[in-house]
Amino acid sequence: MRKNKFLASIVFITAFICIFKIAITSDFVFAQNATSASQQSCVGREAQCRAELDQVEKEIAQWQEVLKVKKGETASLARDAAILNAQIQQAKLVIKVHNLSITNLGKDINQKQKTIETLEEKIDRGKISLSQLIRKTNELDSYTIPEMMLSNQNLSGFFADLDSFDSVKRSLEDLFANIRKTQGETNVAKEALTEKKNQEIDTRVAVETTKKKVEVDEAEKRRLINISKTQEKTYAQVVLEKQQKAAQIRSALFPLRDSAAIPFGEALTYAVAASKQTGVRPALTLAILQQESNLGANVGSCVITNLTSGETKSVNSGKVFPNGVHPTRDLPLLQSIVRGLGRDPVSTKVSCPYLVGYGGAMGPTQFIPSTWEIIKGKVSLALGKGVPDPWDPEDSIWAAAFLLSGNGATGGTFTSERTSACKYYSGKTCYTSGGQPNVGLTYGTQVMAKAQTIQTTMIDQLSGL
Repeated sequence: MRKNKFLASIVFITAFICIFKIAITSDFVFAQNATSASQQSCVGREAQCRAELDQVEKEIAQWQEVLKVKKGETASLARDAAILNAQIQQAKLVIKVHNLSITNLGKDINQKQKTIETLEEKIDRGKISLSQLIRKTNELDSYTIPEMMLSNQNLSGFFADLDSFDSVKRSLEDLFANIRKTQGETNVAKEALTEKKNQEIDTRVAVETTKKKVEVDEAEKRRLINISKTQEKTYAQVVLEKQQKAAQIRSALFPLRDSAAIPFGEALTYAVAASKQTGVRPALTLAILQQESNLGANVGSCVITNLTSGETKSVNSGKVFPNGVHPTRDLPLLQSIVRGLGRDPVSTKVSCPYLVGYGGAMGPTQFIPSTWEIIKGKVSLALGKGVPDPWDPEDSIWAAAFLLSGNGATGGTFTSERTSACKYYSGKTCYTSGGQPNVGLTYGTQVMAKAQTIQTTMIDQLSGL
C-alpha cells in the first residue's frame, strides 16, 4: 500500500514539473512575442518621430545661426530684442524635442511595467508550485530505505524508485534556480523602470523650466520693443538699469547659518569656482546654504555643555539635549576640529538635534564632524589651505559642492540633483527601493525649489553683465 502511495507521489511530481516547465516556456514565448510586436509597432512611430526630430533640430540650428549673426551686430535695443526672439524660438523648439522624448519615454515605461507584471506573475506561480513540490518531497522523505526495499519485489525495482526520487530532487533544485533567475530579471526590470521614470520626470521639469524662461524672455522682448518704439530711453540707459539691478543682486546679503552673512556675489563666486572642479550647478550648492540657514532659523543652534557625553543646550531657548552630539563618532572629532581652528569647544555653535538622532553639525553647510573629516582633504587641496574651516563661507561652499558631487549631482538633471540633496540630508536616496518616500524627500524637494528661484531670479539676471 505504501509502495503504491510512493509511486503515485513520484508520478504526480514528475507530471507536475513537466506541466510547470511547459507553462514557463509558454510565458517566455508570450513575453518574446509581445516584445517583438511592441518593437514592430514602435518602429513605425519611431521613424515618424525621428523625421520630426530631425526637422526640429534643423530649425534649432537655423535659429542658432540667426543668434550668432545678431550678437555680432552693433548693440542696440532692436538687436537685443532680436536676440531674445531667437532665443525664444530656440527654446520653443527645445520644448518640442522634450515633448517628443516624453512620448517615447511613456511608451517605454508602459512596456516595462507590463514586463514586470508578467515576471511577478511568473514568480507567484513558481512559489505556489514550490510549496506543492515541497509538501510532496516531504511525503517521500518519510519513506525509509528499508521500507522501500521491503516494498519492492526485486532489486531492480528498488533502484528504479531511487532514481525517480533523485530525479524529483533535481527537478526541485531546477525550479528553485528558475525562480531565483526570474527574481533577478524582475529586479533588473524594476531598476530600468525607475531609470525611465526619472528620465520622464527630468524631461517634464526641463519643459516647465524652459516654458518659464520663454515667458520671462517674451516679457523682456516686448519691453525692449516698446522702449524702441516710444524712444523713452536710450540703449545706454537700459544697459545702466540692468547693471544697477545686477549690482543690487550681487550686494544683497546672503544669510549663512552660524556665520556672518556675505554678499550674494561673493557666495556665487565661490560656488562657480567650486562648480568648475566638481561639476555641481552653483544654484544647487547655494540652495543647500539657504536651506540650512532656514533650518537654523527654525531649529536654532546649540553649544556643548558636556565634553564627555556630548550634551548640548539651545542658545535661544536654553533647552538641554542629552543627544546633542554623538559621543563616540563625532564628539572627539568635533573637539579636535574646533581646537585646531583656535576656537573654544563650549562656545562654538553647532546644530541642535532635529526630531531624531544627534546634532553637532558645523557651519553654513552643516557638516557633521565625521563627514567633514572625509571632505576636508579635498577642500584643502582645492584651496591650498592647510586647515580648512567648516565655519568659513568659502571652505563650507566648496565642501558642500564636493559632497553633492559625490552624491551624484553632476548629472545636472532634476532627479540626480534632488537625490544628491536627499543624501546630503539623510545619507539616503529620496525613495526606498519599493518606491516609498524616504526621510530626506521633503528636504530634497525644498532644496530644488530654492535652486530654481536662485537660478531664475538671481543667477540668470546676472548673465552677460
